[in-house]
Amino acid sequence: MSDWKDVCKLEKLVPGDWEMADLEDTEVAVFNLDGKLYAIEDLCTHDGGYITGGRVDGDQITCPRHNARFSVRNGACITAHAYEPISTYPVRVKDGMIQVMNQQQD
Repeated sequence: MSDWKDVCKLEKLVPGDWEMADLEDTEVAVFNLDGKLYAIEDLCTHDGGYITGGRVDGDQITCPRHNARFSVRNGACITAHAYEPISTYPVRVKDGMIQVMNQQQD
């Protein structure tokens, strides 16, 4: 059985913005990229710090500490200093509410 966590109302998350969700011990950032929703763990795989303090440019987010870049769409690591992808999570909209599945997706 899947465990979906409410994040926010769809109209609150405008394109280009992001919202946080707490999935037990994991912080997840949900992004609206041109009307499509993506969720990644809020964790730079290089140093374990938060990724959401970084700049979002297109579909990429840059780590605010060491400038590693990741794809918001699939968590892929694009540049060093990181070499491992960020975990991604399923996202859906149900009755106008954005939800993230409380289960890691590879």
